Amino acid sequence: MTVILHLETATKNCSVSLSVDGSWVGTVENATENYSHSEKLHLFIDQLLKEAQLSPQQLSAIAISKGPGSYTGLRIGVAAAKGMCYALDIPLIALDTLQILTQRAITEKPMYLIPMLDARRMEVYTAIYDNKGVLVKPTWAEVLEEHSFFSTVKNQPCTVFGEGANKFVRESKLNFIHLEALQFPSSKDMVSLAFDKFKKEAFESLAYFEPYYLKEFMTTPPNHKN
Repeated sequence: MTVILHLETATKNCSVSLSVDGSWVGTVENATENYSHSEKLHLFIDQLLKEAQLSPQQLSAIAISKGPGSYTGLRIGVAAAKGMCYALDIPLIALDTLQILTQRAITEKPMYLIPMLDARRMEVYTAIYDNKGVLVKPTWAEVLEEHSFFSTVKNQPCTVFGEGANKFVRESKLNFIHLEALQFPSSKDMVSLAFDKFKKEAFESLAYFEPYYLKEFMTTPPNHKN
């Protein structure tokens, strides 16, 4: 029996799921503006394991959303995952956050899928996938304007989604569909991706693995008033 714990903390959504042999068992998640992952993550893990009547010692692996995304959220999730993997002597699986977000947008209709995670100001973290979820253009940071994505998408239809797409729809001239309900990645959408990696033994080094931040962490200096 392969039991995998899935952690998604790259955005405002603190999300934990369990799967057994590649089948989803349950999810506990909550999206808040104040990024309360440090308080909620371990509570969600404990709650989910109790509901599934499983102990941590029965876990086969832990899958983590590796980024890009919130610096703080990623650090919290990766620290929790690595700590449990060390303690339980089980492998760590890392998945791209944009790929996770794209899973619910996969469709039979030929079109590009463009996930967008909110970054600073008019910037988003993004990538481009085909309708089956196959990567077309890898992750980059895009400053949004009306001609963003034209060089790849041109006049072909596309679907945009994720919290960052809320800024995009105000600027773009593309032929697009906006999936407004799809705002944040969920650990539930990690299940099949993580199980595939588990079967291939595509594990991360616990000693050297770090989140994929895409850009250096930046802080805004305080505004001192006289």
